[in-house]
Amino acid sequence: MTRLAVFLATAAYSGYFPIAPGTVGSVVGLAVYAGLRQMAPATGLAFSLLEVLVIAAVFFVGIWAATVSERHFGGTDPGPIVLDEVLGMLVTLAFIPVGLAAAIAGFFLFRIFDIVKPFPARRFEALHGGLGVMADDAMAAVYANLSLRLLMFVLPGWVA
Repeated sequence: MTRLAVFLATAAYSGYFPIAPGTVGSVVGLAVYAGLRQMAPATGLAFSLLEVLVIAAVFFVGIWAATVSERHFGGTDPGPIVLDEVLGMLVTLAFIPVGLAAAIAGFFLFRIFDIVKPFPARRFEALHGGLGVMADDAMAAVYANLSLRLLMFVLPGWVA
């Protein structure tokens, strides 16, 4: 079970990338989002329902996988765990009809909020185990989602 947890927590081992693994995890999140957009019509589900189901699954599976992986790596929120960044990108882009420009803007907004961790995201980081790993990025992503919405409202022709 540890191998499965590490595989999931590292987003199929992408978290082992030697430079900026969190950024790589965010790119994986963009790819997952793009895949969901393509897959939604085939599932027969509305895209927003599919988003909710996937976000919830990634969050709860991520709590388990990150908890097990923290023990495996021997530290709190170690660098190779990037499933939280995948979740962050999914939350950042949730319920917003984005094109390429908005997806890229969302990517940068999430990376900024994930690094800065405004209140209460930094506090969530202190939660025990995988819950802390996942919750701080989820909160940073909520800020990124709201900021992306504002950006799209202010610059509708540029960010679409």
